[in-house]
Parts: sequence; structure tokens; C-alpha cells
Amino acid sequence: MAVFQKLSAYWAYPFVRYALIVGVLIALCSSLLGVTLVLKRFSFIGDGLSHVAFGGMSIAAVIGMTDDMPLTLGVTVVCAILLLRTGQNTKIKGDAAIAMLSVGSLAFGYLLMNLFSTSSNLSGDVCSTLFGSTSILTLTRGEVRLCAALSVVVVIVFVLFYNKIFAVTFDEAFAKAVDTKANLYNLLIAVTIAVVIVLAMNLVGSLLISALVIFPALSAMRVYQSFRSVTICSAVLSVFCAVCGILLSILAGTPVGSTIVAVDIAAFGLFTLAGRLKGGASA
Repeated sequence: MAVFQKLSAYWAYPFVRYALIVGVLIALCSSLLGVTLVLKRFSFIGDGLSHVAFGGMSIAAVIGMTDDMPLTLGVTVVCAILLLRTGQNTKIKGDAAIAMLSVGSLAFGYLLMNLFSTSSNLSGDVCSTLFGSTSILTLTRGEVRLCAALSVVVVIVFVLFYNKIFAVTFDEAFAKAVDTKANLYNLLIAVTIAVVIVLAMNLVGSLLISALVIFPALSAMRVYQSFRSVTICSAVLSVFCAVCGILLSILAGTPVGSTIVAVDIAAFGLFTLAGRLKGGASA
């Protein structure tokens, strides 16, 4: 009862409500795209683009921008497009291109922050950006509205183009053979995940974003086999883990991003066990 009373008291504060709203929206968007990325074996695009976003945030900090969202989003979307084109049309294929962007952007961002630092606590700023910070608990109403608007766009895009995304996910060669514009929909997926990455920076930090994308999808795949079932289960599980992680972090005073990822890992373990039990029962 004491826990519920404490949560009820916290609920009166707007920053708790804002954090939960943003956390739910980001978790939902990440999980929807995560299933596609895992099945296309392109899971680490989230990791690569999150490091690109770190580089974009570093540039914004160096030039003194008070709102780094536009620049970070623009840089990340452009790199997502370049990543797709580079992976398809040159000798530098998918995994190598992601590794180059990831390491290069991380190093470039940290170098800029060291050379042109305007902060007295550079190590703290870098750590907060990489692993998440309390900024999720200091969101303004405007930031929540922006996150909500972009999240709605992501969900609408996924729902409207669900069949096309399904086609290029499972058999891209066949999709091209039946005149589906596979390259266009791959580009749509890349740009959409770039938007989600930038939104998730404040929640879990650039180094932990891949967990939001990968763990719910992998957990759902332990139990379900169909694309639709995995997608729905992944979305529900991701939202549940985000809410639990945020509430636990508020109650225990732990880092928000790390707590959410820990809950995701625990859920993966439970779903793995459930999948083995289900397989044993069916046998």
C-alpha cells in the first residue's frame, strides 16, 4: 500500500506524467520498427544512428543552439539515407557501413566537445548523453507535444504502409519482382527509425537505444511466430517495460534509461522461458 500511495503522490507532479507519456510513445514507436529491423538483420542500425545523433547533439552544443532537436534530427535523417544508399550501391555493405558511421560519429562528437567545450562538467554531459539522464523528468509541455506529434506520424506511417513493410521485410527480391518500390520503403523505414532514435535520446541515451528496438521484438519472437502477433506483442511488452522502468527509477532513484533496459532484459528472460515451456508442451 505504501508504494501505491507514493506513486499516487508522484502522479500529482506534471513531470512524472510527461515522462510516462513520452516513455510510452517512444517505446511504442521503437517496438513497431524493431520487429522489421530484427527480421531484416539490420538491428544495429539503431546503434549506428544513435551515435550519429550524439555527433549531431555535439555540433549543436558547440555552436550554442538552445534547441538541438532540429539539427540532430536533420543530421540523423541524412545519415540514415546515406547509410541505406552506401549499403546498397557500393562495396561498403550494411554492417561495415553501420560500424563506420557509429564509431566515426561517436569519436567526432566527443572530439568536438573536448575542443570547443563550453561546459564545466564535460564528463558528466557526455555520460548523460550516452547513458541517459534526468532530462526525461524535466520535459516541458512543448517537448511532450513535439514528441507526441512525431510519434503519431511514425505510427500512422507504419499502419498505412504495413503491407509494404511486411513485403520488403520477408522477401525483398519478390517485392521488387512484383513491382513494389522496395528501395522507397527501405528508405521510409530508415528515415522513420532515425526520427525514433532522436526522440529516444532523452529517454535512454545513445548507447542504450538499441535495447528499446531489439529486446521487445526478440522477446515476442520467443513465443509467437506470425509477423502480426510478434508486432502486437512487442508493442504491448515495450510499453509495459517502459512504464515499469520509469516508475521503478522514480521510486528507487536509479537512472531511467538503465532501469528500462534492465526491465526489458528481465522480460526477455521470462519470454524465453515461456517459449521453451510452450515448445515442450506442444511437443
